[in-house]
Order: sequence, then structure tokens, then C-alpha cells
Amino acid sequence: MIRALLIGKEPAAPMDYCYVQEPPYEAVVIGSLTLGQLVRFREELVLQALSEGKQVFLYTPGLPESPQNRALAGSLTAAQRELKSWGVVFTDGARKRLITAEEARTLRSRGMTPGPGAVLTPLAKEILEGSQ
Repeated sequence: MIRALLIGKEPAAPMDYCYVQEPPYEAVVIGSLTLGQLVRFREELVLQALSEGKQVFLYTPGLPESPQNRALAGSLTAAQRELKSWGVVFTDGARKRLITAEEARTLRSRGMTPGPGAVLTPLAKEILEGSQ
């Protein structure tokens, strides 16, 4: 099972990860954020994971509800756009599964392909395309 650093609350939907609180881990799952955390997102462990090329998933049901205040709602939308531009993958947990390089090698050796909705790390994608 894939080791994923969990930020916030554990997602309600099963996401096929073994959640950990410290390294080593192959991915990061942000299970929940408060309004303040989203507007001022600077979670060091997530930023470090992104800088190392690790996949980071944000569980969308764990996001705060859109506020009545239009200016604040606009700030939340901008914060979400920024996270996406950094490479954070937004997911509701439905059938999205992270395929790591190790799993990609196993799939390739068996002549198999990832299931629908699978998310591949950059190296896994190269392996499945035959570059590695």
C-alpha cells in the first residue's frame, strides 16, 4: 500500500493509502483545510513534497464551504487556483489511485495498464510509456 502523509482529517472516502505522519512517504493527502488555512496556504511539508516532485492530493469534500461574503469567496477561489497551478491534484476520492514508479514497473512487467481514473507520478508515466 502507498504511504501518504496525511494533512488534516482523514478523508471519508477510501483512497487506498496507508496514512503516515512522518517520512518516508510517496505522496501527500490533504484531507481537510479551514478557511484560514486555505487562504494562507503555506504548509511546509506540502511545499517540500511538491518541490521533490511528489504527488499531492487535496480531498475536495474536506474544503470549507463557500462563504456568503463575495470577496472572501473570491479569495478562496484564487487560493484553490494557486494550489492547482502548483500541481496539487483535487479529488473527491472516487476511483483516483496514485500509481508510483514501483507499481508502474509491476504493471508493465505483467502487461497491464492502470485502472480508469488512476493518477500517475511523472516517473510512473515514463515507465508505462516505455522510456524507463
